[in-house]
Amino acid sequence: MSTRPRDLVRAATGRLAGAGVASPEHDAAELLAHVAGTTRSRLPLLDDVAPEVAARFEALVGRRAAREPLQHLTGTAAFRHVELAVGPGVFVPRPETELLAGWALDRAREVTGRAPVVVDLCTGSGAIARSLVDELPGARVHAVELDGSAHAWAARNLDGTGVDLRRGDMAEAFADLDGTVDVVVCNPPYIPLDAWESVAPEARDHDPALALWSGDDGLDALRVLARTAARLLVPGGWLGSEHADVQGESAVEVLAGTGRFVEVRDHADLAGRPRFVTARLAR
Repeated sequence: MSTRPRDLVRAATGRLAGAGVASPEHDAAELLAHVAGTTRSRLPLLDDVAPEVAARFEALVGRRAAREPLQHLTGTAAFRHVELAVGPGVFVPRPETELLAGWALDRAREVTGRAPVVVDLCTGSGAIARSLVDELPGARVHAVELDGSAHAWAARNLDGTGVDLRRGDMAEAFADLDGTVDVVVCNPPYIPLDAWESVAPEARDHDPALALWSGDDGLDALRVLARTAARLLVPGGWLGSEHADVQGESAVEVLAGTGRFVEVRDHADLAGRPRFVTARLAR
């Protein structure tokens, strides 16, 4: 059996493609780079892979073919300009959420004369909060997570950053900040309970249930978020929330229907799909 990197990746790509993995060549190369202690871009520089490294690679390919998330196998997930520790028990941050984080950063930068105050609800791994302090060091960032395992991952990722991380339900979170927050940002659960079969095994079988399911229409968490944001925000403060690509209109309706928000609009992701809704608390 060949242990040349190109041959190993080619064989693994076919195996992963047959298992229904969405990006088989990318994932195969990432796994080989991981076990070889290098990067995907430097794999062509390797002449050969040691047999014990090839064996570890094959084992990880088997787990990925069983639809275990790639990030669980490597232990890391890239998000904007930071690298996060992830694994079983925490929602793996998606590239689409980077747009929401960027929007939150832009709104926070608009605050003048003082440090902006930002709250990240349902923080999960701490991805958005970590990006905020990484790209806007002067911001006062607060984050909350209900799930115990996810909170532990967030604590690891936010250690030493100055983020005020708490464990609790977003419905009651940060009562001490009521009326003082400039931006509330959230990637809440938004999958309807009856959509089980449509969810990829990587998420359905490995992401925490609290991070996925949200009532019959998938919008229960957004309704709670709207109430929480309305009490946290300063007049004119901003709310941003991710949603499923089929909820572009319904998410807007939820926020507009409260009568508390203005400038409610939806935003598309890089593929042109509805991805997150934003609104401003009425003055």
